[in-house]
Formats: sequence, C-alpha cells, structure tokens
Amino acid sequence: MTQVRRVAAVRRPKVFLRLAAMFPDHHVQVRMDIKEAEHPGFNLNTNTLYGEFTTTGNRKVRCAVNLTDRELVVQRLNSVPAGRSRVVLSLKDCVGCRAYRKDDNADPAAYLVAYFYPLKRRLVRSGLSRQRVEQCFRLSALQDPRANLDEAEKWARTVRERSNRWHHLRDGVLLGELSHPSRIMLLVNPQSGKGQALTLYNNHIQRMLNEAGVLHTLVITERQNHARELVREADLSQWDALVIMSGDGLLFEVINGLLERSDWENAIRTPLGILPGGSGNALAASIHYYAGASMVSGEELLVSCGFLLCKGVVSRMDLVSVHLSSGTRLFSFLSLAWGFVADVDVESEKYRHVGAARFTLGTLVKLASLRVYKGKLAYLPATGEHSRAISGHIDNHELPSRNSFRNTCQSNNSLTARRTEHLRRSIKSRKNPLESPLPRMEEPLPGSWVQVPEEDFVLVLAMYQSHLAEDLLAAPGANLDDGIIHLFYVKAGISRAALLRLFLAMEKGTHVACSCPHLVHTKVRALRMEPYSPKGIITVDGEVVEYGPVQAEVHRGVARLISAGTSSC
Repeated sequence: MTQVRRVAAVRRPKVFLRLAAMFPDHHVQVRMDIKEAEHPGFNLNTNTLYGEFTTTGNRKVRCAVNLTDRELVVQRLNSVPAGRSRVVLSLKDCVGCRAYRKDDNADPAAYLVAYFYPLKRRLVRSGLSRQRVEQCFRLSALQDPRANLDEAEKWARTVRERSNRWHHLRDGVLLGELSHPSRIMLLVNPQSGKGQALTLYNNHIQRMLNEAGVLHTLVITERQNHARELVREADLSQWDALVIMSGDGLLFEVINGLLERSDWENAIRTPLGILPGGSGNALAASIHYYAGASMVSGEELLVSCGFLLCKGVVSRMDLVSVHLSSGTRLFSFLSLAWGFVADVDVESEKYRHVGAARFTLGTLVKLASLRVYKGKLAYLPATGEHSRAISGHIDNHELPSRNSFRNTCQSNNSLTARRTEHLRRSIKSRKNPLESPLPRMEEPLPGSWVQVPEEDFVLVLAMYQSHLAEDLLAAPGANLDDGIIHLFYVKAGISRAALLRLFLAMEKGTHVACSCPHLVHTKVRALRMEPYSPKGIITVDGEVVEYGPVQAEVHRGVARLISAGTSSC
C-alpha cells in the first residue's frame, strides 16, 4: 500500500466526514490525535494538525498537510508515486510562518506560507549548505473570508510555536532565546571585505529577517569607531539585540563600546549577532562550525549565519581582556597575535579587494621574507589547582539581568572611511570592568606560571574561537564559553615549506595533530608576552594595537552571542 493510500485510510471523526460531504471541493481542517502506529507513513506524533489544502500555483493540485511537533509533512493527493510527491520538512529548519489574504474581495481564500532553510546537497560541489524552501497553501473551506484567515493564522501560530519550542533543547539544556517578535539594530560596514555588504544584505538578509518576523533598523557606519561611539551612548533598552554585518573588526568596536559604558555590567549582556560581510569572518565561521555543519564560505556562510540569527538562540561567550604596556585595556572575542599571523593579517590589507583570498596571498608573500621575533612568553595553564583558583574568581563573576530591548534608532546611507591602524579609544581602569586577579604588567609572575624556555618565535597566536578566518580552523577544540585560551607558538628553525604545510593543514584543523616539532599548542587561562625585537606587529581581533609587552586573561561567559548554542544563558 502506498503512502497516498495510507493517507486516505486515516480514521476521521464523523463531523469531518459530514463537513467533507457538504464542501467536497474545499479545504476542511480538524485537529486529530493520531498515534504513530496508526499512521506510520507520516510518522506522526500524538499532537498533530491535519488539513487538506490547494497549492497557490495550481488550485487543482490538492495536498494533505500534517503538522507534528517536529515536522511539516506535505503529501500531494494524486496518482504521482509517493516518493516524488511527499515532502518532509523539519521544524528546526523553519524560520517563520505567516497567514494573509490577497487584496481581492472576490477571493475569500486565505494563504499560509512557511519558510525553511534545510541543509541540502549542493548541485555542483560536494557537501551540504542551507537552501531556502518556501511552502505556500491556499485555504478556502468557507465562504467567509474572516473564517479562512482565522484558520490560516491558527496554523501559522502553531508552526511558529513548535519550530521555536523543541529546537532550543540541546543536550537536555534549555537555551536562552530572543523574544518573538524581536527588534534588532543591524550595523553594516559597507566598505568591509569586497565592499559588497549592502548588496548581500539586500539579496539575502533583509528577506530572511522579514520571513522570521524580526523587526530591524539598518545603521550604516560612516567611519572608524562610529559603532563604538553609537553603542556607548545608545538607549539599549530599545533593543533585543545588536547585530553586526561586517568583518570581525566592527564587532570588536561594539564590544569595547559596551564595556566603556557606566552600566557596562548590564550592557555586555545585550545579545550580539554576527553576519559575515568582511574578508576574514572568523567568528561567523566559528558559530557555523559550532552548529555542527560542514565548512562553507561566502554567501553560503552568510545564509547559515542568517538562519541562526532568525532562530534567535542566545549563548554565553567568553571575552579576553588584553592589557597593554601603556595601561590601555581592551576586550577581545577572537584572537591575540604576534609575528607571522599578525604580519599577514595587517600587510594583506592591500589585497582586500579579493576578499578572503587576501590571506592566502599575504601568506605566500610573508613566507618569502620569513622573520624571527625575539621575546619572552609565559602562561597560566588551564589545568591544576592554580588555574582552578583563578577560574573560580572569573567564572563566578555574576552580572545582573537585562530587560528586553526595543528599537528607536534611525537609518542613514553614509559610507565608512577605512579603519586606521591604531585604536585610540580604550577602556580606562577607573571603570574597572571585570576586575583582574592577575599581577600587574610590571610585577613578577608567580611560580604557578609556566615560563617558555625559547626566546625566538616565528609566531605566537592565542585563540578563543575555532576559526582564524573562513577557511582556517585554527582551534578545532574551542568552544564559545569554556573559559580557555588556545595558545599556539611556532619556534624558530621551521622551514618555509614546513610552515606552509602547517597552514594548509589548518584549513581542516589537522595541524594540531601533525606532529610538527616546531609547533606547540597548550590550553591556558592567561598569558604574558614581552617582545624584545624592536619592530613588530601585535593584533587583537585583527586590529593593530601598540607594540610592546602584553598580558591577557579570559573572562568566562560574560558576553552573549546569538549562535547555535551549547550552553544555557
């Protein structure tokens, strides 16, 4: 027996049969409690909505639609083989659903449309990517247009409730989520990457947010630190989230702007979102990786992050405070780099027009003139009694709850200026955000710290997210809020060929296990780096900071990020 026949064999209440006889050519919907054993073809739960609709493209095509707690199952009621006429869509891939009527008084029907972004196989390349699927149905059971619309709205409401309900259960933990509907400030840097951020917004993100019912205001940044100044002064009670569409540098501005506020404890709990619009897009690639999906890049990565934004799951995120020798204190969400990686990041700016490929070009150029840097490196390991003492101080730093946010900010259409090399604004110690238990820079380190014996380095890299760029899986074991810094350093003596192999292995995250004798990887809570070489580049989240001694420490889970999520908020 085909699945189509099983649909016809479903036992229906007598009232349904009487209504069907009265309206043989119209949709009739009833709520049914059907056990899975009675209807194995549709894999139904005990809480199922059933209806028969026509499609919007062809009113002669009728569909049986079942909405379970987990799936929307659509079966065409015709003689086409079941395998080609049956569609099963998981509600975890649904971003929104709405009901509406057309501006046609002669048409009493209502319409139901649901939007999905399931993982599907690519047509050309191997692997999976999220691809848009729209399901639209026509409801015309009664002549009363209001009754049809009420029925469609009931379906739309149920689809939204069920798609939001179970998706947030991960490993038995209920994650935080944005309110529905939510309002966000969307900050876009139109000059980031290839300068196509606004085009990508118009082609993808605007439609996705509208489908999900996310109310948003577009704010186009005009200059360096515009976003930093804006969030430092904004009335955050107007917003549910702040979302960045740019490279990682704009999020760096926003985080430091929030921590410069007098109410920084509350402000830093504002949920943050990231949409890749730059050339590096490391955090965007990281949250895609945390979702368990295969590697994607470009517009596929944008759609993946847009999907996560629409789902609105909020997780904790670590921040790392970076102390510079001048007394400046910055807050970082991604990385701290000195040597080869920092050189490539900064000096590849001239290749920005090629997008993410700038890092490949920059790597090849710097390999030709490989440098060695002299300095001193020490760290506090992430294991042992001494690390538990400091992590207890950091992890137990409680922050007050925030109110939900609403939107009043206005859009503008100005263009941003290029970012300058050095950041002039910083968080002053008098505000004392996340008080540090570490010794000051000029003080000697305690015996619990490990002193690295080498003094000649090709690179030093501290990572707290998985990706260094879209195609560089630098720390495959990283998580959003594990309170760990992944410290990598490459000792002098490595050949250019071996260093190139190391970066090629980093594309798949296999460099950690490649047994390179010059590469050291360790997990730490804090580190101190003291360059001896008179010239060099140090970057924090890809932004150049003053060259000199640096000390960094992790603060576990103090920020909030819209992501796939693996921990409670």
